[in-house]
Amino acid sequence: MAGLWFEDFEEGMVFEHEWTRTITETDNKWFSLLTMNPQPLHIDSHAATRSVWGRPLVNSLLTLGLMVGMSVHDTTLGTTVGNLGMSEVRFPHPLFEGDTIRVRTTVIAKRESRSRPGEGIVTFRHEALNQDDIVCGICERQALMMMRPKEEA
Repeated sequence: MAGLWFEDFEEGMVFEHEWTRTITETDNKWFSLLTMNPQPLHIDSHAATRSVWGRPLVNSLLTLGLMVGMSVHDTTLGTTVGNLGMSEVRFPHPLFEGDTIRVRTTVIAKRESRSRPGEGIVTFRHEALNQDDIVCGICERQALMMMRPKEEA
């Protein structure tokens, strides 16, 4: 199991995830259409050329999904009970088809669950950076995490 137990996280820990991902035209258009988002800025290359950006923008929810997904292997794979929520979601710089992102995660808080013994809540800040190291997406995510089983403690 690659994920960490609740006890393994410390406030201030930083993960520079080694995964990178180039976002293709197909990724952007399929994601937009599968999620029923007909915004021409995402699915119509010709229309997007007439926008202020001059080319298609990557769907922000695809960016959000990649930010979280690219962090899972190092943080929560097999040790999370579930996501509790996401907040402070921002996209300070646009992503375009053909951009390559990497993700950095910082543990900003943790506490034991008051209602679920053996579990705790970890708050992560995820940041997506493009190939020029410009931050293109940020979110805070609260995850309900398993504590280390007693037999392994």
